[in-house]
Amino acid sequence: MSHADPASDRPVSPAARHTNGAWAVVAVLLAIGIVVPLLVGLYDREDPALFGFPFFFWFQFLLIPIVSLMTFIAFKLSQSATARDREQLGLPPYADREGEL
Repeated sequence: MSHADPASDRPVSPAARHTNGAWAVVAVLLAIGIVVPLLVGLYDREDPALFGFPFFFWFQFLLIPIVSLMTFIAFKLSQSATARDREQLGLPPYADREGEL
């Protein structure tokens, strides 16, 4: 059973609620990548050292590939959610019909 969208007379399909979940995952992934480096209290110490580098430095260097990977995953999820959202609106899944948004 589909629910009516209060902004329009079109019913909201279960697939639309599924893309909302994808957008929530995108938001969480991006929020983690923004908030964790700002929490300086997590890594404001010297021990444990790794190859002579204090924890403060190597932890930040470790965050770079981790946050990059999380951003890439968020990007791919947003691409697929956008394609599903466009199909629900009756548009082609990709703007140029060649597979690119």
